[in-house]
Amino acid sequence: MPLTIAEPELRAWIRLSLEPDLDAAQARQLLSALGLPQDIYAAPVGQLARLLGAPLAAQLRQETPEPLQAQIEQALDWLRAPTHTLLTLADPLYPPALLQLGDPPLVLYAHGCLDVLSRPKIAIVGARHANHEGERNAFEFAQYLAGHGWCVISGLASGIDGAAHAGALQAGPSGGGTLAVLGTGIDRVYPAAHRPLAHRIAEHGLMLSEFPLGAQGLPFHFPKRNRLVAALSQGVLVVQAAPQSGSLITARLAGELGREVFAIPGSIHSPLSRGCHRLIRQGAKLVESGQDILEELAQGRLDGLFTPPAASTTKPCPDAEQVAPAVSPMPAAPTSTHAPAPVAPDGPAASRAGLADTDEAQVQDDSQVLLQALHEGPASADDLHLRLGWPMAHLMAELTLLEIDGHILRQADGCFTRR
Repeated sequence: MPLTIAEPELRAWIRLSLEPDLDAAQARQLLSALGLPQDIYAAPVGQLARLLGAPLAAQLRQETPEPLQAQIEQALDWLRAPTHTLLTLADPLYPPALLQLGDPPLVLYAHGCLDVLSRPKIAIVGARHANHEGERNAFEFAQYLAGHGWCVISGLASGIDGAAHAGALQAGPSGGGTLAVLGTGIDRVYPAAHRPLAHRIAEHGLMLSEFPLGAQGLPFHFPKRNRLVAALSQGVLVVQAAPQSGSLITARLAGELGREVFAIPGSIHSPLSRGCHRLIRQGAKLVESGQDILEELAQGRLDGLFTPPAASTTKPCPDAEQVAPAVSPMPAAPTSTHAPAPVAPDGPAASRAGLADTDEAQVQDDSQVLLQALHEGPASADDLHLRLGWPMAHLMAELTLLEIDGHILRQADGCFTRR
């Protein structure tokens, strides 16, 4: 997007977030004591030394080192794309929920439509190695909740995260959309198999990262990402989780922040149920349907649940021809259609997320029927709809889940084919 902050201030924010040997707590201390980043870099070395010590103070008073300058230029180049934004702690659009954290990020790299941040949000998290039933539940709960105006947050990981994002997108442009919080730089997608999904999220929702451009998915990044998922949400739903799952960290952080925690029960014989059962024993709300979640959150009268978001002051989502060629075009997003809808979406989200007592054998049978239909060669959704006689919403849900699981591919012409 065009740079709306004066470039010297923007450069100072980026440098402060990348400054070697300066941790985030020290940076926030400097901001509190001295003002904006450009004020920090202009402060006398003696004043800086009283806050940081002499070595760091001297470092901040030096000219920007060449490697750091290259990173700053890279970030500025990235920010010139139409749907790319940097939110700083001083930005009025910075999510206020993150200020409840003891360590809010100095900056957030954002790719997509910022209006997503004004919608009521619920996180759906769970196992990376979820089974088909878990992915289906995540998909259909997300579609149901997004269809009622909730933005679905997750971490773009394999398994439950990917299914939740896809389900929210399936609710369509009048739904609440989806927000992906990354454990990598905003210009990277992990896992790589989710690159098409990430492009769809950037097109119709929003991606956020606190990590600099190019940052890889290091192990310690994901707990940091999880704290943002927990803080941004008004509730967290855990779909499947093994006893040591990272999604339990998200649930714990959510509870500590005063958010509601929900869990879907499962078989007592499945390791993927044990994390959810532990949460339920510890006080998480057992839910069997999306309606259970809506009713529970309605009792708390969470802000924004039944009121449309105020008219946005953010830059609207650009038209397709304005989007940088690196990602799919983003259509303009309506700003008045994100209040929860009074009617549940049709199809499997209404039947299963509304009444989540699915027969797993039937789920597997449907997948096998669809794979067999594709055995004859590539087919469009319309062809499959006519051939199988399934409701289109159910067919698209099945196709999306099989695509996430890596069993089928969506070709450039929109047809589906087996791998």
